[in-house]
Amino acid sequence: MDSTLLALLALGLGVVIGAGVVAMIVAAMRARTVAEQQASSELPDGLTDVLAAMDDAACAVDPSGLVTAASTAAARFGIGVGATLDNPELRQLVRAVREGGSERATLRLARGGRSLDPRLVAARASRIGPRLSLLIIRDVTEQERLEQMRTDFVANTSHELKTPVGAVSLLAEAIESAADDPAQVRAFATRIQAEAARLGQLTGRIMSLSRLQSSDGLGAFGPVAIDEVIATSVEAHAVQAASAGVELTRGGDRGAWVQGDAQILIEAVGNLVANAIVYSPRGSRVGVGVRVDDGVVEISVSDQGIGIDEADRDRIFERFYRADEARSRRTGGTGLGLSIVKHATQRHGGEVRLWSRPGRGSTFTMRLPQIAAPEVDEDPGRHKKPKKDKSKKKRKARKPPRTSSTPVISTDHPRTDTGELV
Repeated sequence: MDSTLLALLALGLGVVIGAGVVAMIVAAMRARTVAEQQASSELPDGLTDVLAAMDDAACAVDPSGLVTAASTAAARFGIGVGATLDNPELRQLVRAVREGGSERATLRLARGGRSLDPRLVAARASRIGPRLSLLIIRDVTEQERLEQMRTDFVANTSHELKTPVGAVSLLAEAIESAADDPAQVRAFATRIQAEAARLGQLTGRIMSLSRLQSSDGLGAFGPVAIDEVIATSVEAHAVQAASAGVELTRGGDRGAWVQGDAQILIEAVGNLVANAIVYSPRGSRVGVGVRVDDGVVEISVSDQGIGIDEADRDRIFERFYRADEARSRRTGGTGLGLSIVKHATQRHGGEVRLWSRPGRGSTFTMRLPQIAAPEVDEDPGRHKKPKKDKSKKKRKARKPPRTSSTPVISTDHPRTDTGELV
C-alpha cells in the first residue's frame, strides 16, 4: 500500500479519535456543570437587590427549608438569613414548587417578637433555581378587618339605631298629644332624654370601634404604664361600684409597661370593670389584677356575678351580642363594650381570654406584650422643684376632712394561686 495513503488513513483515524475524546470531555464538563448547578444554592444575579427593595416579606429558601436571602420586612414574621422556616404550612408550600410552577395559599401566621396576634397573610412560592424557591408573604389583615367592619356595620348598626330613633319618634308624638298635661309632657321629655343619651352612647361606641378597626385610626404608640391605666379605670368606676353596692379592689404586680395608646387601654379596661359591676350582685366584689409572666402583661378583671353560659362564650365578643338581653337593655348596655376590648387588645398585639362559670362569676384577661420601662432622666439640674406656697398650704390645712361615699380601693389585695382576685 502506498505510504501516502497509509498516512492519510492514520490522520483520519487520529482526527476521529481526537474528536471522540473532545466530545467525551465536553459532555463530561457539561454534566459536571449541570450537577454543580443542581447542587448549588448560589443566588441568582440581582435577587438580593430585589429583596432589599421589597415592602412585603420575601425570602429565598433551599430544599432543606434554610433561608439564604430575605427582605427586611421578613423579620416581622421571624424569618431571617441562616434560619429555617418554622411554619409547617410555609414549608409545605415551598415543597410543592420543587418541580416548577408556583403555588398560593392564605393562612394565619404569628408575627415574630412580642406579638400574640396572628396575621392573615397571602403567601406565594415560585421556583427560581434548581435548588431555590422564592417565598413572598403579603399581610392582608387590614383588608380583612376593613371588609369585616363594613359588613358588620351595615348588618348590625342599622338594626340597633332604629330602636332609640323609633322610641324618640313615638315619644315626640305622645308629647304632642299630651300638650295640655304638663306632668305627662315632663314624663315623656325625661324618657326622650334617656333615649337620646342611649343613642349618643351607642354612636360614641360605634365611632370608637370604627377607629380601632381602621388602619389609620390610631396615632403613634408610646410606652404606657399599666399602673396608671388600672388606677384611672378603677377610679372612674368607683361611684358606679358604690351605687351598686359592689366592692372594687385592685392588686397584683406593679411597674409593668406596654407599647400602646393609654386612652384606648383605659377605655378597654374600663369596659371590663363596668361590665363586671353591672353583672355582680350587691355585696359582692370586683377585682382588677395585673400579672407579668414571660414577657406578657396580663390584666384580669374578675367578678362574682352570674357568669356566662358555655353556649355564649364563643360569641360574647361579637358586636351587639348580649348574653343577657333583658339585663343589658335595662342597664343601658350597647353590646359593643367587649367588642371594643377585643379589638383594642388586638391592635396592641395581644389577645383576650375568658374564664367563666355560671353562678360563680367570670374573669376576663387582656394579655399584652411587655416592654422595658423607659429610662428616667435622673439629672437633678435639669428639673427644679417649684417653691411651695406656704399660704396655700395653710389654707388647705384649715379645710375640714371630706367624707366620700366611694368604696375604699385596696392597693395590696392578695392574689390567689390561679391569678384571680376574689
